[in-house]
Amino acid sequence: MDYVLQNSLREHPALKKLRKRTLQDERYLMMVACEQAQLMANLAKLIKAKNVIEIGVYTGYNTLNMALAIPDDGKIIACDINLEFAKIGMPFWKEAGVEHKIDLQIKPAAETLDELLEAGKAESFDFAFIDADKLNYGVYYEKCLQLIRKGGIIAVDNVLWGGSVLNPGNDPDTLSIVKLNEKIYRDSRVNMNMLTIGDGVTLVFKL
Repeated sequence: MDYVLQNSLREHPALKKLRKRTLQDERYLMMVACEQAQLMANLAKLIKAKNVIEIGVYTGYNTLNMALAIPDDGKIIACDINLEFAKIGMPFWKEAGVEHKIDLQIKPAAETLDELLEAGKAESFDFAFIDADKLNYGVYYEKCLQLIRKGGIIAVDNVLWGGSVLNPGNDPDTLSIVKLNEKIYRDSRVNMNMLTIGDGVTLVFKL
């Protein structure tokens, strides 16, 4: 993995600073894997993404990553319920000159998604990233599927959940992830790939 990162990871200086700052936080494991973030940024560029939804911001590492990937008039609807963590990333968003692209919504993500749908924003987004409370993964997936355009991408993080998906037992979070994994696999509305990068990420391509 060190070899992979040394020979493939290209980070904007502000992105690297934010990653190192996030590693100082005791909950740093919540941060998306940097190699996964780079893959998503490249996919966003490939489909010429302009409007992005992010569910789960934490310190905003991937928020910054995606903001750097979209054009100057692009927008990220960044959803989280914890402003204190997001504040860690804000100075780095500003340093990178992309803070104007980030619309931070501090309230339950389902509410924000519903408001977007009610505002007629269905099929107007290009890319969505789901990395928040696992119990609502199924809810987020369905709402994002409505908001994403045909040909758009939904990336679902933590789909391996440390390997616990193999033996979920009665853990609600794990069971929720397993349920969504199985649903996406059988979903005729999309094409998909489950990758072993990071803690597992499923890339969903809306048909």
